Amino acid sequence: MIKVGGATISLDRRESEANMDFISHAHTDHIYAAKKSDCVIASNETMELIKAAYGIEAKAARPEHKTGIDIKLFSSGHMMGAKQLVVTSQNGERIAYTGDFQMQKSRAAEKIEIPQADKLIIDSTYPYPKIKFEERGETEVSIQKWTKERAELGCVLFGAYAMGKAQELIAILNEVGITPAVTKKIAGICSVYNANGYKLDYIPMVRSFTEEYGDAGTFVGITEKPVIDEAEKLSSSARIKVFTGVATGFAKIFRFDTDVQFPLSDHADFVQSVDYITATGAKTVLTYGKGAEPFARSLRLAGFDAKPFDKSTSAEEFPTMRVICKNKDAGTVKPTR
Repeated sequence: MIKVGGATISLDRRESEANMDFISHAHTDHIYAAKKSDCVIASNETMELIKAAYGIEAKAARPEHKTGIDIKLFSSGHMMGAKQLVVTSQNGERIAYTGDFQMQKSRAAEKIEIPQADKLIIDSTYPYPKIKFEERGETEVSIQKWTKERAELGCVLFGAYAMGKAQELIAILNEVGITPAVTKKIAGICSVYNANGYKLDYIPMVRSFTEEYGDAGTFVGITEKPVIDEAEKLSSSARIKVFTGVATGFAKIFRFDTDVQFPLSDHADFVQSVDYITATGAKTVLTYGKGAEPFARSLRLAGFDAKPFDKSTSAEEFPTMRVICKNKDAGTVKPTR
C-alpha cells in the first residue's frame, strides 16, 4: 500500500486498511478489489473490461475521495487500459507504481509513458538479466510467417490469454490478411477493444472449434482454453492436421507442449526495466511481485538502491498452455516437436 497524507491506497489487491484501491489493469490477478471496493482508481477501459469479462461493475473513485491528493495515471504499455499510478505527497515526493508494464510498443495497447519519480515500486515478473526479449517486430514477423505456412497445410490453433494477448495476436495476423476464429469469451473482450478505437477483425464462434470448423479444411483459431486439448479434439474428430502454438514471454523460461512457442511478452525484461528505472530518475526502487527478491538483488548489482516492497503476490497462471518442463537455458526457445 501507499500512504500519503490521510489516504491509503492499495496496489492491485484488496487491503482492509485501504480507503482507495488502485487497479492497474483488468487481468484476473490484479482485480481483487473490484468487487468490494467503494473507491477504485482505474482507467475507463479497465472498468469496461472488468464489467465485460467478469460481470463486475467496479465503483470508481469520486472527486471527493481524492480531495487534496495529487494522483495521476500513466499508460504502462501492458494491455488496453493498463496504467501506472503516480502519487505526489504533501512534501512533493513523487511515488510511482508500475503494475505490469512493457517498454516495446504493442499493437493492442497504448505506448508506455514514463513518469518522473523519487520512489519507484516496480513489477518483478522478469527479474533475471539473462532473460532478454527480441525486438517485437522480429517476433511478429516470425508469427506471421509460421502461421501462413502452416495454414496452407492444415489448421492452426493458438493458445493465448483471452484478454490482452489474444487481441494482440489478432492484430498481428490481421496485418497479413488472416482473420482468426476466436472463442466466445475472446470475442466479447475484442468487442470492448473495438469500441475503444481498435480495429480487430475476427470470427466469433458460438460452438466449439470441432463443431464449427471440423470439416472446414483449413482455418486459424485462437483459444483461451488448453490449446493441446482443443487441438486433440479437433484432430481426432475431423481427422485433419492441426498445428499448435503459443505466444508468451514465458517461452523464455518454460517449454510448452505445442509445435512452436513465440516469446511475445507484454512485460519488460531486465534490460528494459533498467532503462525504465533510469528514465524515471528514481533514487529508491522497491521491487513488487513474486520475483521481488531476485529482482532487487539483480538491481543492486546494477548499481541501484533496491529492495523488495512486498514478499507476497499471486503468481501468474497458465490457463491456455500445458507446461511440460522447465527450460534450463532460459535464453533459448526450443519447439517441443
